[in-house]
Amino acid sequence: MEAKKYLNTDIGLLILRIGIGIMFVLHGYPKIQGGIKTWTWLGTNGMGAIGIDIFPIFWGFMAAFSEFFGAILFALGIYTRICALSLFLTMFVASAFHYVSGDSIFPSHSVELAIVFLGVFFAGGGQYSIDKILK
Repeated sequence: MEAKKYLNTDIGLLILRIGIGIMFVLHGYPKIQGGIKTWTWLGTNGMGAIGIDIFPIFWGFMAAFSEFFGAILFALGIYTRICALSLFLTMFVASAFHYVSGDSIFPSHSVELAIVFLGVFFAGGGQYSIDKILK
């Protein structure tokens, strides 16, 4: 019974990593391709929402990098916890941006994803991750 419990958990983590990872690769690709203009907008508006006004191109690039390359690694289970933390922080800033912008009463989509990434940060990638194979 105990082995089956872990099997189900590991399959659940695998499905979560691959599904959310693929969606974030698709979400981050236009941001990576957008170049300096897109990165400046992301950095200025995102980090500005939490009161950080310096290095907007850097912060915008880091968000795009996290959403694209971090999501690839996340899906594969490579450096899963680091990628999950990076994606959590990106979604935290996105939540602040959407809240400050008044996009909705509550920026539920980015908050929900921040919770998912925080959960995976603590849970790890599971048995079916490259992290586990490399240990």
